[in-house]
Amino acid sequence: MKFSEYITEAKEGKNVHLEHLEDNVLNNGVSGAREAINFLRSLRNMLAGHSDVKVNVTTKWDGSPAIFAGINPENGKFFVGTKSVFNKNAKLNYTDTDIDENHPSEGLNDKLKIALAYLPKLGIKGILQGDMMFSKSDLKQQTIDGEEYVTFQPNTIVYAVPVNTKLAKMMMAAQLGVVFHTSYTGKDIENMKASFNIDIGHLTTTKDVWFRDASFTDASGSATFTEKETADLTSILSQAGRLFNTIPALTLNKIASSETYLLQIKTYNNTKIREGQEIRDTRAHVNGLMKWVEDRLNKEILAAKKEETKQKRIKEKTEVMRFYRTNAAQLKNIFDLMNMIIEAKLMIIRKLETIRSIGTFVRTDDGFRITAPEGFVAVDKIKGNALKLVDRLEFSHQNFNAAKNWSK
Repeated sequence: MKFSEYITEAKEGKNVHLEHLEDNVLNNGVSGAREAINFLRSLRNMLAGHSDVKVNVTTKWDGSPAIFAGINPENGKFFVGTKSVFNKNAKLNYTDTDIDENHPSEGLNDKLKIALAYLPKLGIKGILQGDMMFSKSDLKQQTIDGEEYVTFQPNTIVYAVPVNTKLAKMMMAAQLGVVFHTSYTGKDIENMKASFNIDIGHLTTTKDVWFRDASFTDASGSATFTEKETADLTSILSQAGRLFNTIPALTLNKIASSETYLLQIKTYNNTKIREGQEIRDTRAHVNGLMKWVEDRLNKEILAAKKEETKQKRIKEKTEVMRFYRTNAAQLKNIFDLMNMIIEAKLMIIRKLETIRSIGTFVRTDDGFRITAPEGFVAVDKIKGNALKLVDRLEFSHQNFNAAKNWSK
């Protein structure tokens, strides 16, 4: 996605790309850092058993592809689509012929046709977004650690349901499975607004579609912090708050408002995640970032064919590197703040992971290894905005390097 498209869609309220909690520091500057810390405080309060919690938590299912389905308010017709429904030239599929024209890739083509055939039975009012978990052909019966499961692998994670359970039988009877997480309202597609506080209670039940929402439920009551865990998390958040107050607003907001700095920093950080590297030495990370940026800019200068272009790129490089060198100490503080947010986030994730309704595994060379769910999403009850809570070294590293079963 181009940066300009991402910013436009974010402003318009489309849920096409959820951001990681810690990246909110980079994406939105001072307000983003404050929001991330406040999200964590509310999540701490929720897990400590407080009643006045300002966030909801949903489970982030590792489904593919993203599915949009419902009634186009502009013509009253039912459609299905992917994230391209919000493109300038929107790809809304009302018929199989539309799907053939818009999505010729075999795997995606088949799944959209199944969705178009069966999702109208749910009686969707408005538009819903979800993750497709399986179609009938994706379901397999496999033995894992001596137990029989119904399994499906929509993306990176293998989901496994004990074969003799009611849930497994419902899935085996269905033509497809979907987890809905976002609803949209508006008079036309272009101006739709997303809501993460979704209610699917009005949908019609049918054996052909296994569906649910993404809400996190703790029926056992075991996902609750002890007093020590609450105190430890509070200490981390207090340190984060103090550090946040020392970082100049000008530096934070400069990164957030600059396409250049934001993309460079996030791209470099993602190279570490792909390699499975934890960013511990933040001073060394800043030095590595500056060298990485300078090397890239030098290559662009050497690639310039016109002298005018070359001089322009030299000037841009001088400006960019001046920013990094001038703000090196503050960049270290920003990465330290992000690490504190990650530490607090992981404490919350580990507690939420104690509740597992469906087995989750990753494939290995010799079978399967138990893994945690992809993660969770924190939703502000009042504002309706959302940020994802994912153990990036565990899941994102796997996801970056996993072979997908279908083509996007």
